Amino acid sequence: MLLFPEEVTTTARAQAARRLWKSSRHLVPVITLLVVIVVIFSATTPYFFTTSNLIILLTSNTALWVVAIGMTAVMVSGAVDLSTGALVAFLAILFARLLDAHLPGIAALVLTVLGGAAIGGLVNGLLIGRLHLSFLLVTLASLTAFTGFVNLWSNTQSIPVASAVTDNIAFGHLLGMNTSILIMVAALVVALFVQTRTYFGRDIYAVGGNPVAARLAGISGARTTVAVFAISGGAAALAAVVEIGRSSAASPTVDNSLPLQAIACVLLGGASIAGGSGGVGGTALGVLFLATLGNGLSLSDLSSYWQGVVTGVILVGAVLLNRVSDGGLERSLAFLRRGTASAASPDPER
Repeated sequence: MLLFPEEVTTTARAQAARRLWKSSRHLVPVITLLVVIVVIFSATTPYFFTTSNLIILLTSNTALWVVAIGMTAVMVSGAVDLSTGALVAFLAILFARLLDAHLPGIAALVLTVLGGAAIGGLVNGLLIGRLHLSFLLVTLASLTAFTGFVNLWSNTQSIPVASAVTDNIAFGHLLGMNTSILIMVAALVVALFVQTRTYFGRDIYAVGGNPVAARLAGISGARTTVAVFAISGGAAALAAVVEIGRSSAASPTVDNSLPLQAIACVLLGGASIAGGSGGVGGTALGVLFLATLGNGLSLSDLSSYWQGVVTGVILVGAVLLNRVSDGGLERSLAFLRRGTASAASPDPER
């Protein structure tokens, strides 16, 4: 049957619309919830929908944004990184020590990011990717070790930091925009490019989705695992410098909630806890949802205890909604079984 040009155009548009819906339908729950809470807080809180508050909302969550993007790579590959909070504290002290050694701020920043990537890749990545140890056990051990080491190194004392680099990151402006927001945009754009336009990005999905098939296709699961944990470590380093800029000090205090928040953001963005799905676009929406919820609850003068209760309930409901809509309950159970598997019975195909 012959089609007129108008019918061909209509058919092509319909097919494009179906492809777009199929690729983005996992974002519907978090977008819906984000719109709902924005409407509620705008109607009930006078200062919520103001320019100054929106800037505060974004800049105060820059570290979470960066860490969550790094966590996305790890979770898409089929693992999680529980050591991020301790690594942020350790790298903050490292940055302060480099400045004390009279290194220029830019050099200290570069060395800190490279150090974070090296630690993440060579410690967590090698133990998990090459030795096939459980990622839950390895990252939990790293969390414990780095928590102890950072307190020994700093004598449990915060180190004041005076640096033009950290000041510009926290309070500076470039092209008329806050530097912290520019860092968020840049991190998202780079991650999107790697995810959608590089063979490495495809390798991450292949390893997380089916390690055996990935190996048969010539993809090294061990090398990919080392790389994603290096990305997570580099993201933790950048987050550490951002936090130093906000407080003008490097603190040895470990924020154990940071990796859990990052994991929640990735799951809110439609990722499966079993790996092989998700993306940084959805993670960014997850961060915006969590940041908006926390900001709105703070402005509503709700007790901090009730804020925790409300946030926890909404997070559980949101993640459950994503899992049900995505049909990912069975894969999530498989992930938990794989994460707690004995190191004595490694997966030779990983």
